[in-house]
Amino acid sequence: MGTERDRLDGRRALVTGGSKGAGKAVVERLREMGADVYTTARTMPDGYDRPDRFVAADTATAAGTDAVARRISEEGPLDILVHVVGGASTPTGGFAVITDEQWLVELNLNLLGAVRLDRALVPAMVEAGSGVVLHVTSIQRELPLYDASLAYAAAKAALRTYSKGLANELAPRGVRVTAVSPGGIETEAYEQFVDRIAEGNGLTRDGAKQLIFDSLGGVPLGRFARPEEIADLIGFLVSDRATAVVGAEYVIDGGTVPTV
Repeated sequence: MGTERDRLDGRRALVTGGSKGAGKAVVERLREMGADVYTTARTMPDGYDRPDRFVAADTATAAGTDAVARRISEEGPLDILVHVVGGASTPTGGFAVITDEQWLVELNLNLLGAVRLDRALVPAMVEAGSGVVLHVTSIQRELPLYDASLAYAAAKAALRTYSKGLANELAPRGVRVTAVSPGGIETEAYEQFVDRIAEGNGLTRDGAKQLIFDSLGGVPLGRFARPEEIADLIGFLVSDRATAVVGAEYVIDGGTVPTV
């Protein structure tokens, strides 16, 4: 049975990349828990039910993060900031085909957007003496796939290191920082990734999925996580159930990363 520690009533939250996939599931979960949830993505979906809580912006750019920060700051400090936005768009072919421009695309989307938004919004949390920041990383920081997502993996590794350092700095000042490291997630973005692998390697979609599983050393659960499963973990970590969790990275990958 739920208690007040499971609720987020009266708390303001921002979820980046909240228009689809895991981000959309996180928005829905935090709203179920009672939070007043804002979200941002490049384009507001048609028929979006809370247009007053949507900020259309590209957080991979400095102008985009500035626009989000201005809108959110109008009504005071956040209580919860969840960085879900991310992705890989590098072509297949290994390290040698990744241009400087593509490296910057991946770094801006998967690392620097979160850095800029934190820099803009977290000081108000610190001043208030409370808040939670959560960064979504990836198991590719440990198991990088070199064919089409090496730059993404490197950016996520940097995000994890940044997140840990930020946690150590902010915990004494009342702000908790944690991270969630998903393996594969059954989203539209994953299906597009499968298409890129299939096209780049002359495979069927089923063959591309098997190649992805094999490149990870297998997935013991037999499937990738569903968006709502990611959202459940994040809902716990930003709640008062997790008030002693600081600087940790929670892996949710169906057993993909070998551990002892």
